[in-house]
Amino acid sequence: MTKSETAVLAAKGITKTFGSQVALNNVDIQFQPGEVHALLGENGAGKSTLIKILTGAYSPDGGLVLVDGEAMSFSTPQQAQSAGIGTVYQEVNLLPNMTVADNLFIGRQPRRFGLVDTRSMERQARTILAGYGLDIDVRAELSTFSVAVQQIIAIARAVELSGKVLILDEPTASLDRSEVLKLFEIVRSLKARGLAIVFITHFLDQVFELCDRVTVLRNGCLVGSEAINGLDRTKVVRMMLGKDVSLHFDAVAGVEAEAGESMMQFEQYGLDGKVAPFALNIRKGEVIGVAGLLGSGRTEMARLMFGIDVASTGELKVDGKALRVRSPRDAIDLGFGFCPEDRRADGIFGDLSVRENIIIAMQAKLGWFRALSRDEQMEIAGQFIEALDIRTASAELPIKLLSGGNQQKVILARWLATDPRFLILDEPTRGIDVGAHAEIVRMISRLREDGLALIVISSELDEVVGYSSRIVVMRDRKMVAELHGADITPDVIVQTIAAQPDGATQPEGAVA
Repeated sequence: MTKSETAVLAAKGITKTFGSQVALNNVDIQFQPGEVHALLGENGAGKSTLIKILTGAYSPDGGLVLVDGEAMSFSTPQQAQSAGIGTVYQEVNLLPNMTVADNLFIGRQPRRFGLVDTRSMERQARTILAGYGLDIDVRAELSTFSVAVQQIIAIARAVELSGKVLILDEPTASLDRSEVLKLFEIVRSLKARGLAIVFITHFLDQVFELCDRVTVLRNGCLVGSEAINGLDRTKVVRMMLGKDVSLHFDAVAGVEAEAGESMMQFEQYGLDGKVAPFALNIRKGEVIGVAGLLGSGRTEMARLMFGIDVASTGELKVDGKALRVRSPRDAIDLGFGFCPEDRRADGIFGDLSVRENIIIAMQAKLGWFRALSRDEQMEIAGQFIEALDIRTASAELPIKLLSGGNQQKVILARWLATDPRFLILDEPTRGIDVGAHAEIVRMISRLREDGLALIVISSELDEVVGYSSRIVVMRDRKMVAELHGADITPDVIVQTIAAQPDGATQPEGAVA
C-alpha cells in the first residue's frame, strides 16, 4: 500500500488565510499508524494553524482532512475527538481543582441509578493509569501532582477519548531529562499499540531520539517530509531556516576589532530551567548577533538581560561595578532598551497614539513627577518620526493603524528616545515588508557606528551575518559557541546549530 492508502490522518491541499496573510498554502501531510511523526518549523511556519485545522478549532479555506481515507469536516474539537484525534498541549488543558479520576472521565462519567458511580470511575482510573506506569491516588486533586504526571494524565485522557491519533504540542518544554525519558517510554508504548503520534518540538535531539519521520513547514508551505533514517541534523536545520549552507558569504572580520571599550560583562549569568549560565563581554559600538532555532533560549536570554526574568545565578558588571537587574525598570535606569519579538502582544500599546508610544519609556525613565509636557512630547515624537521615516498621517494616529514595519520603527524610536547605551532587538525584521526590512537593517549598522552596543536576535542568517561583529549560537537553552571573523557565515552557523549535543550519539541509520 502507498502512504496515502494507509494514512490514519491526512491533510490534502490545506489552505488557510487570515485577511491578507496566508497562514497555510496548499499543504499536504500524512500520519501513519504506529509512527511518531515530528512536525517542525520556526515561528510563523504554520504548525499551530495546521494543528487547529486537524483538530477542528479552525476550518480550512481550501483542501481536505481525511481520517482513514474518508473526507471529514470538523467544526469543533469534540468532533475531531469523536473521529479519533486527541491533542495534549504544553500547558495541560485539564482542571487542576478536580480529582485525577474526574479529569480522566469528565463528560463521560460512569453512572449508576442516574448518579455518577464514583467507585467505578476511580477503579477504572487506576486501571488506565497503571497502563502508563502510574500508581497514584486518583482521588487527589490534579494540582497536587507534578507537571510530568499531569502530562501523562492528559495523554491518558486524550487516548481514551480518541484512540487513533495523538498530537503532542511541545510536551517536553517543562520537563527535566528523567521526565522526558518517562514520556518517551509512554509514546513508544502508544506507538506499539498502533497510534499515530504527532510530535511538535523545538528540541532536535529529541526528534532524532524518538521520531520515525520529520515534516518541516516554512512560511505556511510544506518544505518536505522524510524518514528520519535519511536525515541528519544539518539537513533538518537547513530545511527549517531555508538556507543553502553550500553558499559562501563574505565574513565581517575586522568589525570586532573596531569595537570600543568593554562596558558590561555577564558572568555565568543564567536562570534555572530557562537559560544555562553564560559569559558574555559587551563592548561599545558592536553588534552581537544571536542565532539558534526557536526554543533554543534566544528570547529567554534577552528577557534575562532586560530584567523581565531575574537571574538565579551569576553576576552582571556594568563599567566594572557589580549590579543586580531585578526588573525592566532597573534595566532602563542602566540605559538598556528592549524591542520584543512579538511587537503586537508585547511591544505596542495599540490604542495609544504614535506620540504616546514613542515617549512612554522616556517618561518612565524620568519618573512621573517630571511629566513631559504635550509640546515636549510632540517635539520628541516629531524628531523620531522624521529621523526614522515613520509613515504616519499624524503623531496622534493610533499605532495599531500603522503597518508592521512602521510599528517596529516606533518601538525603536521609543528606546532611542531614552538615549540608551545597550539595545536588545529580538527579531526586529520579522513580519515587515521588504522596504522597512532594509531600513531597519541599515539602522542597526548606523547605531553601531554611533557607538551603541546591540544584541540582535534573528532567524535571518544572511541578515545577521551582514551586520554582526560577533555571533552567539544558542542550542537547547545553552550558549554553545561564539563565532568571530571568518567563522561568521551561514554555513558555520547552521553547522554549529546542528552539531550533536555533548555526549549524544547519532541515531542508527542517520547520515553523518
